[in-house]
Amino acid sequence: MGAVRKPLQGVANIVRFNWHFYVIAFAVILLLGFFGSLVSKSLQPIVYLPLTLVSGSIIISLLVSLYIYDLSGFYNLDWVEQRHTDRLLVNINAGFDETSALLKAKFRNSELIVLDFYDPEVHTEVSIKRARKSYPPFLNTKQVKGNELPLPSNSADKILVILSAHEIRDDAERISFFKELARVLKPAGQVYVTEHLRDIPNFLAYNIGFLHFYSRSTWLNTFRASGLQVSKETKLTPFISTFILDKHGSAS
Repeated sequence: MGAVRKPLQGVANIVRFNWHFYVIAFAVILLLGFFGSLVSKSLQPIVYLPLTLVSGSIIISLLVSLYIYDLSGFYNLDWVEQRHTDRLLVNINAGFDETSALLKAKFRNSELIVLDFYDPEVHTEVSIKRARKSYPPFLNTKQVKGNELPLPSNSADKILVILSAHEIRDDAERISFFKELARVLKPAGQVYVTEHLRDIPNFLAYNIGFLHFYSRSTWLNTFRASGLQVSKETKLTPFISTFILDKHGSAS
């Protein structure tokens, strides 16, 4: 992906990669509308209530996604601190990389290594497969296993895991992954973990879809178990949190 994003690229990609979901939802809405026109007026509220809920949920989720990914400035990456000591950056994704080109443009004087832990045997979501077909990986991206990163210990100044770590669904595997990040990170380095959380704002935005995310307490437990601590936690929007981790921070 290029270093300049197109207008509405974020929400357009969501629809593009998940079009099957929207087709099904639209069919349900049409069927409910048709059925509602056939029943008596006394029964119509029973039919139109789920129609309204389905329609409203889709509209709200798309509007929130539009705000986050296209209007909030999230992809300006202003929330990623630039330090003069950042000589080696490692950006890690799970099959779909929207940030490496942007990071390369921002950190022009730093070396950037891009790792992809996507495993088609494990990460079976059709949306990721469609995304990989539409967008080629960043130049020289390395395919890796999350528990065996091909980097020396104490080598990375900054490691970024943006909207991808939640794809590791097994707790032990996720802890193993973060232990690898701790191993690779320099003593004064930083790990950026950016995620939606399983919380009230994301429930209101994505309904049961928020179950695909992890709670704040789950992330904190993962960090502690891997030997990393939270030095700073920020809300980029009400729907996205960034944890900045280091080897000497203080957990919150």
